[in-house]
Amino acid sequence: MSDLIISVSGLRGIVGCSLTPLVATRYVAAFASQLQEAMTGGRPRVIVGRDGRASGAVLRDVVVAALRGCGCDVLDADVAATPSIGVLVRDRSADAAIQITASHNPPEYNGIKLFDRSGRVLDATTGAAIRTAYQEGRANWAVHDRLGDLETIADPHAAHLAAVLATVDAERIAARRFRVLLDSNHGAGGALGRRLLERLGCDVVVLGGDPDGLFDHVPEPTAENLQTVAAKTVSLGCQIGFCQDPDADRLALIDETGTYIGEEYTLAICVQRALADPRTRGPIVINGATSGMSERLAADAGVVSHRSAVGEANVVDRMLAVAATYGGEGNGGPIDPRVGLVRDSFVGIAQVLDLMAATGKSLTEIVAALPRLAIEKSKVPLDADRLPEMLERIAAAFPDAAANRDDGLRMAWPDAWLLVRGSNTEPIVRMIAEAPTADRAAELCRIAAQVVSPQP
Repeated sequence: MSDLIISVSGLRGIVGCSLTPLVATRYVAAFASQLQEAMTGGRPRVIVGRDGRASGAVLRDVVVAALRGCGCDVLDADVAATPSIGVLVRDRSADAAIQITASHNPPEYNGIKLFDRSGRVLDATTGAAIRTAYQEGRANWAVHDRLGDLETIADPHAAHLAAVLATVDAERIAARRFRVLLDSNHGAGGALGRRLLERLGCDVVVLGGDPDGLFDHVPEPTAENLQTVAAKTVSLGCQIGFCQDPDADRLALIDETGTYIGEEYTLAICVQRALADPRTRGPIVINGATSGMSERLAADAGVVSHRSAVGEANVVDRMLAVAATYGGEGNGGPIDPRVGLVRDSFVGIAQVLDLMAATGKSLTEIVAALPRLAIEKSKVPLDADRLPEMLERIAAAFPDAAANRDDGLRMAWPDAWLLVRGSNTEPIVRMIAEAPTADRAAELCRIAAQVVSPQP
């Protein structure tokens, strides 16, 4: 996958191949041109941050130079988590932000993620306009006496730390003196993660706290990639392990027995806590590929739940439309609008600990009480031009299901669902199913795969 990937909220590619300084300059210049067109006066003020990847410092210099060259004032946060950048936009009353990150991709990747003045990733309409501006080569370079200024943000974590702490009972958590492991894997989450946990009175063991991009394990926080971290959680006597991806917007959990709890449970546990708090007991939004655990918790609490299309921007769009008090995605990304409109591992860390402190239960006990569902994920090669036909054939194969075509094809039954979507980056179709048993979930994916690629 060496081609440049341009989505509604930014771009991603391999450094030195598809993502070069020239590409970054052109893309940032296109973004700046859109900002300038929207301004009624003055110069755009743009936050710039990066995760810990080795290529981040060079790309930061390129991005800062391009913005200043287009007449934008830059506030440089240097290494900061993606949700921290969203908080900074609002804290500093900036007009936009750029985060340099490739999320959980391998080390050779990096990317550019764009935020608007509300501190959220761009919506689809705005993102499409910037993509068009990039493709057309638009740029408004400034003359010598109108170049942008540069300011360094001395503490890019303070506002985010304060916002997260305000959502929990810090004294209650501190009284428990939790011993916790934080695996930041040499990404952007270590600095704020340590500060947050210490403020919550925890005895903290940090793995990969230096943001140098020298990942100790494959960066996506999956069970396979976290086996060593899980073992250390037990050997170091920790009551819980928190595992972040490189830009710290996703959080996976490990319990005190070294069992990988995963990312789907992160959101469900945070939703459970939100529904028990009068301040956040209200409509929730999850995407179409997220576990129904949160949906069932909402139903049990008498609260309305909504599903959006897959993608953080789509979740946020829906949250704003229905005035949701909580939301997120099943990839370990809770969104608490009191903190920001970005998936946030730090929100997850603090609020999981708060639930443990409030209930007196271990993570194992909390997870055991959640609805028991099984998820199956698979994929089949398929050219994009064949996708519409295949989706109709899959719908016909499940005549007893309620079909929704807002985001690929989502088939729903009272106790199960199947989502079939074409990939945005590869010639494949992805299938995700959830049911009360693993066999039933696997069967749903198998039937869909057989329709797409019949076996003799």
